[in-house]
This record gives sequence, structure tokens and C-alpha cells, in this order.
Amino acid sequence: MYQDPNKSNSPPPIVFIIAIGLIGFGAYKFVPGLLNAKTSNTPTSTSTQATSPSGAIANRISLGNQILLTSQTTAAKQAGVQAFAEGNYQAAAEYFQKSLQQNRNDPETIIYLNNAIIYLNKTTASNGSSLIIAVSVPIGSNPNVAQEILRGVAQAQDEINNSGGINGAELQVEIVNDDNSPEVVREVAKTLTKDRNILAVIGHNASNASLEAAPIYQQEKLVMVTPTSLANNLSGFGSYIFRTVPNISVMAAPLAEYAVKTAGKTNIAICYDSQAPDNISFKDEFVASLTAAGGKLVPTVCDFSIPSFNPESAIADAVSKGAQGLMVAPHVDRIDRAISLARINRGKLPLYGSTTMYTFQTLKDGQKDVDGLVLPVPWHPETNPGSRFPENSRQRWGGIVNWRTATSFDATQAVIAGLRQSNTREGLQQALRNPNFSAAGSSEEVRFLPTGDRAGKPILVQVKQGGSTGYNFVPLR
Repeated sequence: MYQDPNKSNSPPPIVFIIAIGLIGFGAYKFVPGLLNAKTSNTPTSTSTQATSPSGAIANRISLGNQILLTSQTTAAKQAGVQAFAEGNYQAAAEYFQKSLQQNRNDPETIIYLNNAIIYLNKTTASNGSSLIIAVSVPIGSNPNVAQEILRGVAQAQDEINNSGGINGAELQVEIVNDDNSPEVVREVAKTLTKDRNILAVIGHNASNASLEAAPIYQQEKLVMVTPTSLANNLSGFGSYIFRTVPNISVMAAPLAEYAVKTAGKTNIAICYDSQAPDNISFKDEFVASLTAAGGKLVPTVCDFSIPSFNPESAIADAVSKGAQGLMVAPHVDRIDRAISLARINRGKLPLYGSTTMYTFQTLKDGQKDVDGLVLPVPWHPETNPGSRFPENSRQRWGGIVNWRTATSFDATQAVIAGLRQSNTREGLQQALRNPNFSAAGSSEEVRFLPTGDRAGKPILVQVKQGGSTGYNFVPLR
């Protein structure tokens, strides 16, 4: 897993190929993730001047004209976005390069650098062309998770643009900050569907955000590929809705079976977030699998979403009713409450968790209180022999990335593969829906089931001592 988004060691150099006299930049200091479709071989071209939406939503959307990820700000980056907004793309690219020399692992700056190069090429070459996608992430509410997702998108963008593009067209990425807020997401989805230059959306993060946006994308026929939303309600939602994580039932079943058959814990209490659709789904599927494996749910009332949540009474209630283990499934923006529960538990009950718990915050803040926590993930860097992605990511970002970066890379790779078949919204959807579709992913190929879910299976990991925080997620052998 990618560790602290703000701390690590200096990685090897990266060279960005930049036209018109711009030079590649060297080693950076790492500082604080045959189809049956209508085809078109002529890439669409965007204008040579970057544009932004109007109104309040404009402050949340950027191709390079403003900083959204304020935790990764340098003076050079500020100068870069100002130059970008003024249409001086050569100066913008140079400033973004300089910023990366100071703050190597900032995915927003890498995306803006690529976008600036594209606009620069358009102003100096008659055949400059590009295709645009958007990525919507919770920068305001969960900047660490946002960066994990942006790293996967940035890596895929950089790789395709440095290898000739999509049928000769370079890939532009528009970043959106949606805060995982359903209200904001509605406006984001309406804005993106109206911009006909946007061919696909990578996102959203939390399932409540994706479920809010999905009806709009489906109605307006804009492909959405979420790399992280696991709620059951997204399965089979619509022909334009996809995800690069498996169905939640596939994720929950191995955890329940492990608790009962391997760990021998048959009586399990659950604390979940009733306002997080993905964790409601995870809880329901876990209970079904727990029963099927011969286990039993201990009836307790423990909801991370309520203001009166009390970890002391929750643990006392579970223990008094004979619980032998505790499964925690918080909203991604309320992981602190699950950590407070683990802190009160102090190892009394073995801990099991939903996929959401796989975060740097869990390790950094949980420490010994989450030691032994077991949870399922769709990807882990140590279980992908033969794949170049884990090592490429480590060299690029200076640290080991986690599953959100991998599935975001896969979502972008799927869109890229689809755009090779057709660069229209409708043609892209047809390509992704084709039963024979596949795209090279971070480990195995990306393939979609008729439901839009990713075909795949999870890996069980456990928190153990090690890593930069003192603890790490390690695959169970």
C-alpha cells in the first residue's frame, strides 16, 4: 500500500518527454493510489484555449488553471496554474516541472503538466489533437483517498501520452473535487454531461456519491467508471455505469469464511455506517456469508453515522452478548470512528473490516489497536507476480501504492482501450459493453460482467507490524 502521502524516500528519476524545447526533468524528492462498436479513426480536437465552467462549480473543476489539492502546493505550482489560466502553456509546463522537483509525488501537478503540454502542442502543431475525460474525487473531505485515485489516473495518462496517445490523440484529464457530497455530486454530474468534450468520468469515490451521479450519467449517456464504489445498488444500474472493483458479495464472502472456518470465531458483532451504501451492502453480504459458513450475528446496535456514537458502550454491549469477533464497516470519511472503537477494544475482540478500512489513516492512527485486523481488497502489490505496475508505480511515486491507485489506473486503462475503438460517448459505451472487451490492467486484464461489475476476486490482508508507520497491510498466505 502507498504509505504516507507526505513522506518517503527519494525515488529514481522520471523523464517526461516534452516537445518544443521543453526538457525532461530528473530525479525528484518524494514528499507529503476486435470490438463491435462504431469506430472513428479521426481524433476529436479541443480548442487551443483552456476553458472552465461558470458559476460556483467552476471552483471545483480544473484542467490546470487552479489548484484543487491545496495540501500539495508550492510557489512554482501556483505560478504554473496562473500561467495556464493565462494561456501561457510553455511557462505553465516549466513551472509544473519545477514544482515536481520539489514535490515529486503530487498527481495533480503531473496531470496539469500533461494537460499543459497538450495545449502547447496545439498552439505549435497543425495536427495537435486530444481526448478529454474527467476524474471526480473527494479532495475537500478526504485528500489522501483523492490522491490515491489521482495517482492511478495520472500514471495511465502519462503512460499513454508518452507512447503516442490514443490513435494519435493525447489524453487530457479534468480534475473535479466533489467532497463525496451527494449535493455537490449532482451539480458535478450535470456540469460534466453538458460538456460534450468530456467522453467519460472516472469516479466517484464513495458509493453514496456514485449512486447520486449514476442516474444523471445514465440518462445523459456519459460513461462512468468508478474505481472504488462497492454498493450493491450499482450492480446492473445501467448500460453506461461500470466499476473496476468486483461485486460486494465476492468481497465479503471470503472474510466471513475466514472468521468462522480459519479463525474459529463463530459469534460476530458488527458496527457499520447506515449512511454509507457500500458498507450497508458489505454488512448484508457479510451476514449472509457468515450464516452460510455456520457463524452467527451477535445482535448489537452500533452505527458509526449517528452523532451519539459511543465506542465504549458499543464494545461493552458486544462483549456482554458473547461476541467473539467484531466486524467494522465505516464510511471512508468516518474511519476515525472505527479507529476509536478499535482503541477502546484494545485487542479484546479480533477485528475484521470492510474494504474501506484499507487506508493510511487506519495504520497511522490505529497502530497497535488495529494489529491483526483482517479485511478483503481487490488488489495488493505483493500478489501480482509478473505485473510491471507495482514496480512502475513505486519508481514513479516513490512508495508502494494501494488498491485504489491500482483500480483507478485500471478504470483509466479501460476507458483508453474503449476510446481506441471509438472516440464518441456512445461508441465508448458500446466498446466497454462488448462481451469480448478487455484492457491491460494493473494485474489481470480488466473485463466487465453484464452488470458492469469487474470480473475478479479479492485478497485477504491483515495488519501486521512493519512499514513506515510501524504497521502494514500484509496478504494472508
